[in-house]
Amino acid sequence: MNTFGRNFRCTTFGESHGKAVGVVIDGCPPGISLMEADIQPYLDRRRPGKGPLESARQEPDRVEILSGTFEGVTTGAPIALIVRNRDQRSGDYDALRDLFRPGHADYTWQAKYGLRDHRGGGRTSGRETLARVAAGAVAVRCLAPCGIAIQGRIIEVHGATELEAIEAEIRAARDAGDSVGGIVEVTATGCPAGLGDPVFGKLDAAIAGAMMGIGAVKGVEIGEGFGAARLSGGEMNDPITAGGFTSNHAGGILGGISTGQDIVVRIAVKPTPSIQRVQKTVDIAGKEREISVAGRHDPCIAPRIVPVAECMLALVLVDSMLEQAKYRGPGER
Repeated sequence: MNTFGRNFRCTTFGESHGKAVGVVIDGCPPGISLMEADIQPYLDRRRPGKGPLESARQEPDRVEILSGTFEGVTTGAPIALIVRNRDQRSGDYDALRDLFRPGHADYTWQAKYGLRDHRGGGRTSGRETLARVAAGAVAVRCLAPCGIAIQGRIIEVHGATELEAIEAEIRAARDAGDSVGGIVEVTATGCPAGLGDPVFGKLDAAIAGAMMGIGAVKGVEIGEGFGAARLSGGEMNDPITAGGFTSNHAGGILGGISTGQDIVVRIAVKPTPSIQRVQKTVDIAGKEREISVAGRHDPCIAPRIVPVAECMLALVLVDSMLEQAKYRGPGER
């Protein structure tokens, strides 16, 4: 399953320490203005090496459009995007060739396929997300003419909610050879009512699946989320007046279908599993070992995951918009 979407289909490829990472998009409508400069800002926000609280891996992450556009607009043909890897240090992982890193997919990948790429995790690396971001940036371009905009933000890191305190938590974890997790919120504004299908094609189910498909995400909330379990019906329900809804506890989705209100999603991002602290593990032969993961790793993934979450939401929404066009005709909202 390297392909995401039904109508706006994205197939990602590449590994963390391979030659390149990229995506092929099939189903993008023609006539959408698209150049590398439209995609690059999203990749710049996601790329490593921008500051002392991120991975020191220096990747320019310059995107190339290989196909699917002509004179700056999409043609309806498959769009191929590629980003070449420039700063791999595969030797950093030589000592981990036969060890399973706690918290990573090393053990499960070996169990499934009988082999694995130990160099940064291969396809399971967070670097794979740049392909999703590139595709999501194209989705954003498709949504813009419909008046749909998406914005994400960090709302918590290891219990801290203010910027200075968040930075202090990340810095402390880095200095201790450890890591911390966080909570990210993503909001889509301007979505029309009627997106999504009831029962098995619910919009919130698609969003949850997209967010949980990001490697570091361990939980998803929409609207009140788990907080809804602590409310009464009178507190949770969103009253409807002639002027519209008076609250948005549902997070913009009812019965699996968008209400026309803001779609509000929160994700729980786990701490980076690659840490220098000594941990217990086993090797490929099942022998107990100890491990300390050196190399260049983020002490907190949450800051760089914000554009990833934004782009995954964009991919779900553009897919839903194209699906809705089948019901009401192209261009109708």
